[in-house]
Amino acid sequence: MTADQLREVHQTRPFATFSLQLADGNEVQIPHREFMMFMRDRRSIMVAMSGTTYKIIDLMHITSIQVGNGKAAKPRRRRS
Repeated sequence: MTADQLREVHQTRPFATFSLQLADGNEVQIPHREFMMFMRDRRSIMVAMSGTTYKIIDLMHITSIQVGNGKAAKPRRRRS
């Protein structure tokens, strides 16, 4: 998994929920763009979990990305 591949999915408009499958078998849900950010090193990401918890994940541990969850993402309204 490269930073560019993940960034492309993360920045898609309109946003579609996605999940990250990790090498240890865990899955991390990204329900909104704001729940994930790239760290300065561009080798890892921070994902907000419930409450005040978060995970820092090395991109080398992401084995695949699944886009969508069977529901269409709601398009954003344009402000006039």
